[in-house]
Amino acid sequence: MNEEKTVTPQQEQEAAPECEKESKKECDKEKKCSKKELAKLQKELEDVKGELEKAKAEKDAENDRYLRMLAEYDNFRKRASAEKDAAYTAALSDVITEILPVVDTLELALKYGTEGEQMTKGVEMTLAKFTEVLEKLGVTPIETETFDPNFHNAVMHVEDDQYGEGQIVEVFQKGYKKGEKIIRYAMVKVAN
Repeated sequence: MNEEKTVTPQQEQEAAPECEKESKKECDKEKKCSKKELAKLQKELEDVKGELEKAKAEKDAENDRYLRMLAEYDNFRKRASAEKDAAYTAALSDVITEILPVVDTLELALKYGTEGEQMTKGVEMTLAKFTEVLEKLGVTPIETETFDPNFHNAVMHVEDDQYGEGQIVEVFQKGYKKGEKIIRYAMVKVAN
């Protein structure tokens, strides 16, 4: 015969403290394990944070290097453009310097050549064409009213009360400029 064991409520209460003791031991054991695991996880977290900070610092350094290189390239591009413009202006100045004596000769021919109306008209037309070409190239004559050493070369000086101080009396050779660059200074006679 099979006898079944029945547990009374009192027996259950008596057995409960023993179970609690066993689960408390297990719980303490788990807490110790958890503290070790927690410490291990915190160390791993600190390591990962350190690696993250290192990666951020490397990224910032690379970004800084990139921005510096970009600025350096932009400066190079601007410098190259300025050098190109300067080279163009210098080359143009050389060409214009060679052409200007022709203009001077034509102006002198008009000033002193009184022979034949046809020749005078031809020289005037040629001079007008030269002037037009110079204007297209951005070359303009220098103003010659008041003496300015930045634009004029005084080769003669005259004392005359008829003229004001620093007034240009006569222009021997016109001066020309392209923008701010002086191609040739005006050769003038200055009063007082």
